[in-house]
Amino acid sequence: MSPFPIDQVRAQFPALAVTDKGRPRAYLDAPGGTQACRAAIARMAQHLERGTANSGGAFASSVETDALSEEAHAAMADLLGGEAGEIAFGPNMTSLTFAVSRALARKWKAGDEIVLTRLDHDANVTPWVLAARDAGATVRWLDIDPVGGTLRLDLLPDLLGSRTRLVAMGGASNALGTLNDVAAIVATVRARSDALVYVDAVQSVPHVATDVRALGCDFLACSPYKFFGPHQGVLWGRAALLERIEAYKVRPASIDPPAIRFETGTQSFEGQAGVLGTIEYLEWLGRLVSPAPPNSRRQALVEAMHACLAYERMLGERLLAGLAAIPGLRLYGPPGMDGRVPTFSFTIEGQEPHRIAAHLAEAGLFAWSGSFYAVEPVARLGLEEAGGLLRVGLCHYNNADEVDRLLEALRTLTGAGQGT
Repeated sequence: MSPFPIDQVRAQFPALAVTDKGRPRAYLDAPGGTQACRAAIARMAQHLERGTANSGGAFASSVETDALSEEAHAAMADLLGGEAGEIAFGPNMTSLTFAVSRALARKWKAGDEIVLTRLDHDANVTPWVLAARDAGATVRWLDIDPVGGTLRLDLLPDLLGSRTRLVAMGGASNALGTLNDVAAIVATVRARSDALVYVDAVQSVPHVATDVRALGCDFLACSPYKFFGPHQGVLWGRAALLERIEAYKVRPASIDPPAIRFETGTQSFEGQAGVLGTIEYLEWLGRLVSPAPPNSRRQALVEAMHACLAYERMLGERLLAGLAAIPGLRLYGPPGMDGRVPTFSFTIEGQEPHRIAAHLAEAGLFAWSGSFYAVEPVARLGLEEAGGLLRVGLCHYNNADEVDRLLEALRTLTGAGQGT
């Protein structure tokens, strides 16, 4: 396998060249949001500079905006393995999930049940909890193994039954990095109930190739600002299912294609332009790393994600080896790179997470502390009162030097390796 073209990749991200007092920034906050690639920035600027407009007009700027939006929907469909008519854009994943939860809950009744997990981000918890409350439905919880940070899938069959209406799960944990076997979970749900399956793929789409058909889910939501684009949310849903859902919308709003019923109000067309640029960047990367010319944009995107996965695994193994040598450091989630994305959360004995984050920030290393809206897993681990976790998230534009800088800063904080 050819070496990952990290220098060429990094050149596509202007923010990576920013320095503070001559010191380069190390963006280790990918789970909270990645930096935007040049293609996304250029596409957004081009749209705004050339002339934006609302949709549906006969004049040139509106016609061009409609064409751009159509391109963006098709591009996201290629990334996720769906069809353009199954893609809806929104301001963020949370807003789209609230919209879907409200629409689905219209048909829930008292005695109906939904299944949520203790591993998920609150954006895939509270919208469903509130919808169930309003419908009189019952929430059932799939627990986690607090040692390995994995879902207790052995408990799932007993949570499912004839009254189960929905199962909501994450593709990967934004707190612990755990990568869930979505296809296996969907198969379990299908064997035991007629429930719909909603996947929060915000943390998995940036790191692994996604194929909604192979996963077998009914809905999948993600956030382009977590994979090198602008602040947008994207919803995919099965066309035949979307056609049967009455979404909350204004009367003139279209319902054709089926996903567009969840695009309420005027969309951020500059945001959609940025998403199109992001897909173009990933396609460029896929064609660059592929051993043979891809025969489609979809294949190029899959090649890009496979190359990113292998490179991120190497970086992750380097980081894990270093973290293991830090005194008092406890890693949460899977112990190795199997079954995880490159998101690593830990505590250090005697150090509050926010203090660790501040120490890293002083060294030009950007990382988060707290719960990161992962209310359920942090509570399940008993870390609420202790300030949560320190989270480091890598992606394919990070490099080994940044990993080493992080490890050195942690050693300095703990006094490891200083004198004998």
